[in-house]
Amino acid sequence: MRVNRGDEQVKDLNQLSGAGSILVEEKAEATVVKMSGEIDISLRSQTGAALRQVLDRCRPVVVDTSGVTFMDSTGAAFLAQLRMFGSEDGICVSLAEQSMVVRNLLEMLGVDAMFRDTAMRSAAAGVAPRV
Repeated sequence: MRVNRGDEQVKDLNQLSGAGSILVEEKAEATVVKMSGEIDISLRSQTGAALRQVLDRCRPVVVDTSGVTFMDSTGAAFLAQLRMFGSEDGICVSLAEQSMVVRNLLEMLGVDAMFRDTAMRSAAAGVAPRV
C-alpha cells in the first residue's frame, strides 16, 4: 500500500517516521496496532491508511498506545472509528496497553467505556499483543 506524506511517497505504513507513528503488525492471534509518540493532525493520512489496512484483514485488533506521549482529537477519532467500524464488521477491537495520556483523553471525552467490554473479551480469549 502506498501512502503519500507531503512530497514523499512511502510503500509501507511501517516506514513512516516523524514525531508520532502508527505501526500495523500481523501477529498469530490478532492484528496489532502500535501507536507511539505524538498522535496529532500531522498523522491524519496515516490514520486513514491504517484504518483501511486493519479492517481489510477481518481479524481481532489489539491497540497498544503505551508509547503515546500526546494525542489530540485525530488520535481519539482514529480509536473511536476503529472500534465502531470494527464492531459493524464483527471485528473485536481492544486497547490492551494504554498510556496515561490516552487513558485521560478517552475518559475526558467520555468514550473510555466503549473499550472496556472488548478489553475483557480479548483478555478472556487470550488475545494480547506480543511487543
